[in-house]
Amino acid sequence: MAIVVNVDVMLAKRKMSSTKLAAEVGITPANLSILKTGKARAVRFSTLNKLCKALDCQPGDILEYMADQEEE
Repeated sequence: MAIVVNVDVMLAKRKMSSTKLAAEVGITPANLSILKTGKARAVRFSTLNKLCKALDCQPGDILEYMADQEEE
């Protein structure tokens, strides 16, 4: 997939647990895990907004575009 989710990186930088982040954002730990592993097919802007607020970051800190090798 061309979009990489860097929630783990931001969690480490903020020294925050996944459980605490899930509670602050208002999603289940299972859904946060799906997002962190890149298995999510979509992210609501409202969820992205809450993630950015909880992690004190920009959307670009969480989401990154990387071209697939097939596309090159």
